[in-house]
Amino acid sequence: MFGSVPYVWFCSLCLVLLLASLRLQESVMLQFCGNKLDKKDFFGKSDPFLVFYRSNEDGSYTISHKTEVVKNTLDPVWQAFKIPVRALCNGDYDRSIKVEVYDWDRDGGHDFIGEFSTSYREMSRGQSQFHIYEVLNPKKKGKKKKKKYQNSGTVTLLSCLVDSELSFLDYIKGGTQINFTVAIDFTASNGNPSQPTSLHYMSPYQLNAYTLALRAVGEIIQDYDSDKMFPALGFGAKLPPDGRVSHEFALNGNPQNPYCSGIEGVMEAYYQSLKSVRLYGPTHFSPVINHVARYASAVTDGSQYFILLIISDGVITDMAQTKESIVNAASLPMSIIIVGVGPAEFDEMIELDGDEERISSQGRLAERDIVQFVPFRDYVDRRGNHILSMARLAKEVLAEIPDQFLSYMRTRGIKPGTSPPPYTPATHPLLARRVSRI
Repeated sequence: MFGSVPYVWFCSLCLVLLLASLRLQESVMLQFCGNKLDKKDFFGKSDPFLVFYRSNEDGSYTISHKTEVVKNTLDPVWQAFKIPVRALCNGDYDRSIKVEVYDWDRDGGHDFIGEFSTSYREMSRGQSQFHIYEVLNPKKKGKKKKKKYQNSGTVTLLSCLVDSELSFLDYIKGGTQINFTVAIDFTASNGNPSQPTSLHYMSPYQLNAYTLALRAVGEIIQDYDSDKMFPALGFGAKLPPDGRVSHEFALNGNPQNPYCSGIEGVMEAYYQSLKSVRLYGPTHFSPVINHVARYASAVTDGSQYFILLIISDGVITDMAQTKESIVNAASLPMSIIIVGVGPAEFDEMIELDGDEERISSQGRLAERDIVQFVPFRDYVDRRGNHILSMARLAKEVLAEIPDQFLSYMRTRGIKPGTSPPPYTPATHPLLARRVSRI
């Protein structure tokens, strides 16, 4: 199923689609003026304003912008305004943009003056004769009169300035390296691995919840990691030979070199750990967060960014410490993805996501939102065996990473490199001496 060529191809397709959605984000500054617009007010002139519409695939229109009202004039000059190109045309430079001209009325029954159409490509060519638009009223145009109707005035594009904003991909192309670390929950709440009801049960016929989540998410994220050598950690287990409880142990059994080669290597190390450790508890997130944060704190110049994937089944028992760790990590080049597996409610994980309320600890607010929580059950069938929507899962998992990444770079004034630096293998917090020399 997951090791097949179609799956690899599908993950690659997901990545291509995601990268395309993260391309350079453009905004445009536009300014218009009107000339000899129709007079609509009995005791005065008109109070004109413009309404811009984006055309949709089904032929409908969506309002994307309204200008301010300019009072008592037939020759208005509207203020310049900035708008994302996506809002105007959804990224299709040749898609029609409809503009309606109205006379403002206090009672809300604004009078229609006329309309015209353009496109982003046409506007972006610069000022020319093509940017004087006739404002036409279809009702007037259709009436037969002695004097032939020409138009209801004109609207002129005074300026069109494109503002290109730096994107996530600009930094990747400029040489920023993404380092990916995995942390897996080995607490007893997952159930006895020898029993089919366990989330860690190793069936010869299908992947368990952890490997399903790890492979689905990891196969997508690994394409951002330059060397695909991933530190893989576990937490909440008793380790051999003395039964010591650990909340940050290397899955491959080598704390001096916890790297695994690709997601396949992580999965193999996970399987070996299940055979050697004893599931215990409690569920502590803060040690693995601090683990990666120590590494991230050593490289704050924008050359590297760190993503920690935590896969867990339930209640977090060190919530206060985890919040403190997240608040501290929010000032570092670091993001955290939490994937919840199993039937739990995940209230604590939802709280850590910080979308509704910014995480705080001891009166300190997190500098930025760095946590993305995804309940894995939303993307699998009732038996938990197959992913229903890989594309939707990919989009959800990576939805906030680019903005989190950019918020760190922007607040520190870090610009993308002009060309990739010499290749530096991804390092790990346990190898801090190497990091200090980067």
